[in-house]
Amino acid sequence: MVYKALLKPIFFKLDPEQAHHLTLRLFKFVLAIPIVNLFFKRAYQYQHPKLERQCFGLVFPNPVGLAAGFDKDGQHCKAMSNLGFGFLELGTVTPKPQVGNPQPRLFRLPKDEALINRMGFNNEGVDALVERLKKGKPEGVIIGGNIGKNKTTPNEKAIEDYAICFEKLFPYVDYFVVNVSSPNTPNLRALQEKEPLTQLLQHLQDKNQQKDIPKPILLKIAPDLTNEQLDDIIDIADTTKIAGIIATNTTISRSNLNTPDHMIEAIGAGGLSGQPVKQRSTEVIRYLKERSNHQLTIIGVGGIAKPEDAIQKLEAGASLVQIYSGLVYEGPTLVKNINKAILKMA
Repeated sequence: MVYKALLKPIFFKLDPEQAHHLTLRLFKFVLAIPIVNLFFKRAYQYQHPKLERQCFGLVFPNPVGLAAGFDKDGQHCKAMSNLGFGFLELGTVTPKPQVGNPQPRLFRLPKDEALINRMGFNNEGVDALVERLKKGKPEGVIIGGNIGKNKTTPNEKAIEDYAICFEKLFPYVDYFVVNVSSPNTPNLRALQEKEPLTQLLQHLQDKNQQKDIPKPILLKIAPDLTNEQLDDIIDIADTTKIAGIIATNTTISRSNLNTPDHMIEAIGAGGLSGQPVKQRSTEVIRYLKERSNHQLTIIGVGGIAKPEDAIQKLEAGASLVQIYSGLVYEGPTLVKNINKAILKMA
């Protein structure tokens, strides 16, 4: 209530990217105060044994996670763990630091409870994330590493970028996500085609199997894939034996929005997230689950702004869910409310 009544109106007067960084810095600062830290844990964390989920060999304290992109460089993972998440996905990180696309590159669509971003994998590079994780990870929460390629790396050499991130992050994360579905890096989505994607995932899996204890590798896909392409994803997952799929990333579609067309055109290119992608992401989850004979493990993300949205994803076949845009519009109580609703289903 405090967020929606007091903080949200203030933050929404600021530039979205500025508001995002200000919120996280403020959050990190106040949580350094022990009594405030304790308050947040009591106010936002919701624990129960029945919320635990075992997926791809890991035990998640609850099925609600923070989606990649919110804390790209792992600067705030300890603070975010206080909000009751069962897992945090950091990244997308690339081998070399990159500034991303020119600003402005993050936009709110309040009438649609949506965001459009064309961030462009802005991050400090994988080494910076590794150094932060070396200093200590938050306890009681699973950490995922979302990896990508640098903008200047041609697709024919993309495997090298993903392999660098995989090797450097391996000791410090619990699972990996291969991101080939962002619309904001030129030609990246071409890597979702069957042949290059199979080669990429198999290369990473070969490296993975050489480890004493391999770690789960998941693939994040776009909601804009056709059913034929989704069939290819199922075949690739079976061939390469990856641990699961994250469905879905942002969409390039602009259909059925409440925001006026002239405002959408003024914003320009970028990936759309939030409520407009909710239905399609759920459709993709259901299709993948059914067509794979319920063999695929799926993390559902896209348009989760209330507990019912998360339940819908789980009923469609997701084992875990992630939120991002919903956190911006609804505030931190969303995590607890989703977990309470899931527990009622148990």
